[in-house]
Parts: sequence; C-alpha cells; structure tokens
Amino acid sequence: MDYRRLGSTGTKVSELCFGTWRFGRETGGVLETDREEAHALLDTFEAHGGNFIDTANVYGNPNGTSEEYIGDWLAERDRDDFVLASKVYFPFDGRGEPGPNDSGLGRKHIRTQIEGTLDRLDTDYLDVYYIHRWDDETPIEETLETLTQLVEDGKVNYLGASTMAAWQLTKALWKSEVEGLERFEVTQPLFHAAYRDDVADYLDVCADQDLAVCPYSPLAGGFLTGKYERADPDDPTQVEAPDGSRGSFDERFSNFYLSARGWEVLDAIRGVADEVDATPAQVALRWLMDQEDFTCIPIVGARTTDQLEENVGAAEISLDAAQFERISEARYDEEGNRWGHRD
Repeated sequence: MDYRRLGSTGTKVSELCFGTWRFGRETGGVLETDREEAHALLDTFEAHGGNFIDTANVYGNPNGTSEEYIGDWLAERDRDDFVLASKVYFPFDGRGEPGPNDSGLGRKHIRTQIEGTLDRLDTDYLDVYYIHRWDDETPIEETLETLTQLVEDGKVNYLGASTMAAWQLTKALWKSEVEGLERFEVTQPLFHAAYRDDVADYLDVCADQDLAVCPYSPLAGGFLTGKYERADPDDPTQVEAPDGSRGSFDERFSNFYLSARGWEVLDAIRGVADEVDATPAQVALRWLMDQEDFTCIPIVGARTTDQLEENVGAAEISLDAAQFERISEARYDEEGNRWGHRD
C-alpha cells in the first residue's frame, strides 16, 4: 500500500485503515473474532504494508476487548511503526453498571478512559483520539480543553471527530481557533459510494479545513461487495442474500443501505470492476481512496483474512477519470448534485 498524509498533519498512514470493531464482539452469543483470529488479521494487514489501526474503548464484549487484542499483538512489534486510533464517549461497563460520569465527553470521563485505553493497548500514547459522538450535555470548550491537555501531556498526538452534524464540526473547529486549542484533524463519518444523505455538508467542511476523512462502512455493510441481488425489481429494499450474510438477518441493513439509487451505483461499480479485472468491493474502496477534495482513508473491517486480502487489493488497481465519473454520476440527485468528483 502507498502512504498518505493524515489530512494537514505530518503523520503518514497507509491508504486503508483496519477497523477492529469485531474483535471480541459477540452476536447472538457467538464470538465474531477471537484473539487468534484478530492477530491473524493484523498479521495480514501488516504484511500488506498497513500501519493504521482503528479501535475504540467500547469495542468487544466486555468493553475493551478489542484494545486488549491489539495491545497483545503490538507487544511483539515496534509500537512506533503503527498509527493507533481509539475513541471515547459511550458508557464503559468495565466497572459494572455505568455511573452518571461513566459516559460522555466531560473532563472526568475522558481522563478516566484515556488511562484505560493506554493500559489495554500497552502503549504510552495514541496517535488519534476520536470523540465517538457529539455530547449535547458537555460544553465543547470543556471537551477540547481536556483533549488539548492530553496532547500537551504526550498521551495523544491528534484529535479526531466521529459521527456528527456539519454545524457541530464547524463549531468545534471555530472554538479551537478562537481559544487556541487543539483542533480535530481527522473525521470518521458514514460515507460510501451509495450513501449521499446527510453527509455532503460535513464533507464540504472537511475539504475546506483540510481534514482527513476515514469513512466507516465503506462497503455499505457488504452491499457494495456485489454479493446481493435484487429480489423484486419494483422494491429496492428486497434482496436475495447469501445465508449468514448481513442482509439476510439484519432489518437495519435493508432500511439503511438500500435504495433505487443504491442499485444504480452498484451496477456502475460492477461494470467498472469487469473492466479493470477487480471485484466490486475493490472498486468501491478505490473510488473512496481517489477522492480529490480531501484525503480519504476508508476503514475496512474484514471478518476473514480472505476478505482482508481482497480489500487491500484495492491498493493495486486504478480507475481512469471516466470510470470514476461513471460511479459518481450514479449518485446524482434530481437537481444534478453529486458528492465525490475527480478532475
């Protein structure tokens, strides 16, 4: 994989980030990725030149399991070879029933959680510390002051912001500037080739402020891998899904990802994939990686090493301008607006 600057920072990361939200996670009483499988996935990512790893304090059952798996794996490597990102906001149940200060972005919760995260990862510092959500109950000044202190203490290098509204991101950036505080340098929105709602203004802020964009669910929960087919041509929410796939058991998948435009985008991606001898997943990832308005580093969260091998293969393909635009044009709305372009 090639490496690119993380937004306007001086740190370089692999052009794909590996997401570890499945590490230690149980679904229906079944462990999705155990410690051995997690280490095999990290080995594969490392072997392909990957150095950017994403986790969160609440990933895994119990909370913190993902960070522990990563910390164990890093113990046999040079920590400084990797760029680690984690997050804070949600209730952390490591002490049993969460108390009134065991969630959010107040000073007390952040200071408690950073210590736990560093301990589980067995490291002295994080490269990126995201706020996992916006906290309506805590003044953004308090949050930014606390995070700035973590940077000054050498516990965090850069600040990141996950899902939030464009106005909230803008407010936080303005507060950082006028108060002389550290600003968010990295963002983590939901963004993929088939998703356009509620993200355009957010991405405009990222482009204007030279923020890195690390989209989660870049393959639309598996929809853009091409493994689903239309079950009813008159109802875009009806799909034929392979047994055990997300679309076969998760109603949210249908409600959230599927639309008539989504199928148009997938058709365009499939057509380009045939032309460049790649899979739809690789083309969907490459389309994100080729964004020119901002540095875009998709977070891939493969369940198996074979899936991860396929995902990192996106680094080996290229799209010409016409192929890139064909996918982008499938995202046009009725007024002719689109998100994602390349000159």
